Amino acid sequence: MTQSTQTLTPRERVWLALDRRQPDRTPFGFGFGLQPPARREFDAFLERRGLTFEEVERRCADLRSIYPDYVGPELRTFPDGSVEDIWGTRRKPQSYGIGEYQEMSWYPLAEAKSPADLDGIRWPSADWWDFDNFAAKLKAENPEGRWAVRSGRGNLLETATWMTGMEKIFIDLAENPELIDETLRRITDIYLEFNTRLLEAANGEVDVVFTADDLGGQKGLLLSRRMFRERVMPHHARLNERLHDFDVKIMFHTDGAVMDIIPELIEMGIDALEALQFDADGMDPQLMKERFGDRLAFHGGISVQHTLPFGTPDQVREHVRYLDGTLGRGGGYILAPAHAIQAGTPPENVWAMLEQATGLDLAG
Repeated sequence: MTQSTQTLTPRERVWLALDRRQPDRTPFGFGFGLQPPARREFDAFLERRGLTFEEVERRCADLRSIYPDYVGPELRTFPDGSVEDIWGTRRKPQSYGIGEYQEMSWYPLAEAKSPADLDGIRWPSADWWDFDNFAAKLKAENPEGRWAVRSGRGNLLETATWMTGMEKIFIDLAENPELIDETLRRITDIYLEFNTRLLEAANGEVDVVFTADDLGGQKGLLLSRRMFRERVMPHHARLNERLHDFDVKIMFHTDGAVMDIIPELIEMGIDALEALQFDADGMDPQLMKERFGDRLAFHGGISVQHTLPFGTPDQVREHVRYLDGTLGRGGGYILAPAHAIQAGTPPENVWAMLEQATGLDLAG
């Protein structure tokens, strides 16, 4: 639970929580961080107090993300302003006034009909990342191994969706299982090599591997449990089995209403469930802790849909206290926002979240 006395290093605190044991206080992580407009406002808020975000992050965050540098082929920009990603998907900037998001505008597998069609595109390679200098980067950004480090990737179905398009992926899941199976096999192979080389280069200095697949919407699952078990789960299980060879914890991200599928996530080998969108239907932190807290740790949960953007600082503090007292009881929880902190979120609310979560006097 939240205490003012700090007796453990951040890394020790995170490992106790992930092992479902009680640390000196519940650890904290920034998760997906702040969207650029929210970050600009928070930076200005901190500057008025003589602080920088980097100083606050060092004091507050127990879990930090560090990734190897990309050194692969230059990613092309097209006349309409869209930019390709490593999977060949094009993303076009769309303005929402004070910022922009990247909307997918072209999919390399949009016309794929059979596994043979997968041979006609360029697939990314693990050679596109600088693993040779990753150990030095870890040492520079995490001196003496003080913080727990999260790294790695493994969003299998989501990557297939990026390459195929949302409508087609669900049609293929139902009507073209051979294409889906081969697409997911190839994607899993790429993530297997990427994570293997990353963890070999890290030499024990990465604690958590971040995997993902968004399986839920606001009202329920995006695909049935049966379809997940048959089409997607075996690929995650294969990836997780390899990752556990390195004595790391696997943190799996999914948004939405996913309470019904948590048993499958545990069965496929994850150690911590991430995001915890409690604003979605049926997502109850107390019930989640009671049903799964003996087998699963948790990360996230602080509402970026309602409490952080629209509550008062006192309501934010109460929200954090409730999650800490519910999910953090007996260990097994890392406090964090449920996703990126959105544009328009008052910086005073971010400040209240940090002070309540860490028990630190940040102004001192």
